[in-house]
Amino acid sequence: MKHMNFRPPLSTTFVSKRFTRILMRFSGMNKFSISLLFFLCLIAVSPCAYAQDDVSGGKASVQKKLVMSQAVMCEGVKDYAPQNPAVVFSIAIGKVFCFTFFTSVPRNMYIYHSWYRRDQLITTKRLSLKRPKWLTFSSIHLREADKGPWRVEIKDKNSKIIKIMRFSITD
Repeated sequence: MKHMNFRPPLSTTFVSKRFTRILMRFSGMNKFSISLLFFLCLIAVSPCAYAQDDVSGGKASVQKKLVMSQAVMCEGVKDYAPQNPAVVFSIAIGKVFCFTFFTSVPRNMYIYHSWYRRDQLITTKRLSLKRPKWLTFSSIHLREADKGPWRVEIKDKNSKIIKIMRFSITD
């Protein structure tokens, strides 16, 4: 193997001093090996540079939106799935659930289920959502006085309504 003296490039702004020292250590390598080593190091560093541009770009990067793929009123939730979905429920079941499933959650956040009976706010439940997708639900216990029309407003942190679920409680 022919030994050659390796000289660092005139400008070391692109190639760090540390990398230059590593190349000098392998000065016994031929030009092809040094070029291959440089190319592999350049490829290894490239994803970091792209990631930095994406983060610093902020507005230029595409922001994911909160996407709700399913919202349903049901009698219960079992194994992360709504049970007996309906729009009319008997008072005899004792409890009603509002089940929501989000397929895209851009960051950990909260949503709110606001329960209304005859246009009067009864309760608001704060529910957490976690990245990248999440399901959550809230419920109310039913009493004899709860018969009639109901709605659940599903809202984001800014009180923007994502969806309104309407249902009724009967005998």
